[in-house]
Amino acid sequence: MAKVFVSSVIAAPIESVWEYIRDFGSLHKWFPSVTDTRIEGSVAPDHAGCIRNFGLGSGGRMREELLEFSDQKHTCVYKMLDGAVPMSRYLAGAKLLPVTDDGSTFAELSAEFECAPGQEKDVAAFLSSTYKAAFDGIKQHFKKP
Repeated sequence: MAKVFVSSVIAAPIESVWEYIRDFGSLHKWFPSVTDTRIEGSVAPDHAGCIRNFGLGSGGRMREELLEFSDQKHTCVYKMLDGAVPMSRYLAGAKLLPVTDDGSTFAELSAEFECAPGQEKDVAAFLSSTYKAAFDGIKQHFKKP
């Protein structure tokens, strides 16, 4: 299994950042190249078992299932069910922690996955770049005018 870990500090309180990203069905608001997001079925977007279906700028679609969700811990864990990316057994998570000295938020996105032998570095670099762009989008949302 290959692994990716990307972190950032966002200049906003943890409650505000969590409120912005917590809805499993709102990935298009803050994740680069995601064009739309919809929740399949009737499971609420903050409950395990919820499945999101989202479009990519490249035209492909992906489906992910929420496995764990906690408003208290500001975390979620999910897995890819179907996707337009060259990997399998993709298990990812988001976690927020307060930065107590200035009221900002420490954010992390991490993933484990399998892919074709020899492609681990390329896929990990792609995910790292995508996660960094997601953090840049969140930072832009909270930038003071």
